[in-house]
Amino acid sequence: MKIRYAVLIVALLLGVEHISAQRGHNRHKLADTVNVVKAYMDSLRLCRQRFDSAAARAGDGADHSDDGRFYRLFVPLTFYHSAADKALGADSCGSADDPMADAVDDALLRVYLGRPDLVRNTETALRQAGTLRNDILGEPMKQNLDLVERVETVPDVDALAPAVVMVKKPNFWTFGGDSYVQLLQNYVSDNWYKGGESNYSMVGNLTLTANYNNKSRVKFENKLEMKLGFQTSRDDTLHKFKTNNDLLRYTGKLGLQAKNNWYYTIQLLAYTQFTKGLKSNDKKVYSDFMSPFNLNVGLGMDYAVSTKNKRLTGSVNLSALAFNFLFVGRKNLGGDYGVVGDHHTKEDFGSQVTVDLTWTITDQIKWKSRFYAYTTYERLQMEWENTITLNISKYISTNIFLYPRFDDGGNYDENLGYWQFKEYCSLGFSYDF
Repeated sequence: MKIRYAVLIVALLLGVEHISAQRGHNRHKLADTVNVVKAYMDSLRLCRQRFDSAAARAGDGADHSDDGRFYRLFVPLTFYHSAADKALGADSCGSADDPMADAVDDALLRVYLGRPDLVRNTETALRQAGTLRNDILGEPMKQNLDLVERVETVPDVDALAPAVVMVKKPNFWTFGGDSYVQLLQNYVSDNWYKGGESNYSMVGNLTLTANYNNKSRVKFENKLEMKLGFQTSRDDTLHKFKTNNDLLRYTGKLGLQAKNNWYYTIQLLAYTQFTKGLKSNDKKVYSDFMSPFNLNVGLGMDYAVSTKNKRLTGSVNLSALAFNFLFVGRKNLGGDYGVVGDHHTKEDFGSQVTVDLTWTITDQIKWKSRFYAYTTYERLQMEWENTITLNISKYISTNIFLYPRFDDGGNYDENLGYWQFKEYCSLGFSYDF
């Protein structure tokens, strides 16, 4: 027990000694700092005294604080010949000529004799380098600036005068579009071993957009698509021209932001065609303007797609509740589109999905894709439009169009069932704006 107490006492004594030593070290460190500061302040006072004494030796009572001859006291310390020459009597000039220069030389001489280790340069080396000006050693340098010539007069302004402020209202609308006119020619000789027929075709497309976005919560998007194409065929004796592409479609969406890229949206989709749809050597009209005409209104959510590099943009619309209105102007076509009896219209409810994306793969290759599906949970209509554009130059491009479609409310084909398919490849003029 006594040994334990003895060890404890020794530890306490060692700790007290360590603390005392640390405090002593701190006191010595503080004392060194105080000495350095005091020495620095003394040097400043001494410098000021020498400055005042040099100015007093001038004897003219003027303010010499801007005299350029003082520069030798503040630039890196240099050994000047004048100070040594005057001390040794080699200089015939003296204080009668320039008392201020003599005072500066006396100050420099004290430093040369007391601290020669501080001398960095010599006058000889400076003259060889060409950086020493002789005019400063003789005459004082003064800066003569006429500020009146440099500052323009500020006109008097009445502080109480009414100020005219123009507030420019921001424009939240953006407009754009794209277009192309492309041609396709196919020639087959009469004796071609597999048969076939020559034909010429042309397709034109114009897409216009007008979008509103107040950068807060409201978005209103509008897109109008117009596409029309014709083809000719020597074997068709009934028709000189037939359409191979025919579309007039409007898509409008009004959205209220829910969170981030999600919007509560009501979507309106309306589409028909421009002219009659025909087949070779067949008098029947398979479709026409407003035959059919589809109007779909959906209520749901819309997601704005946009990657960081803006290469992939578009939207995904999910409408859990959708109303579809079908109108067929020609009575003889009503049965082809599910219209019963002598009626021209048909209405039903269901759900729909619309995906509209544009992917800029490279600066020359662009892929536009549109997927649309509508179901009444008894029948399904689904279509997927794909346009791959290869830009050959600024105004010349080639298009590959792939369009599979499914509609179990239409006619059944023995080979394809309810599937339908269209494709073409064309070359021509294109322009984006």
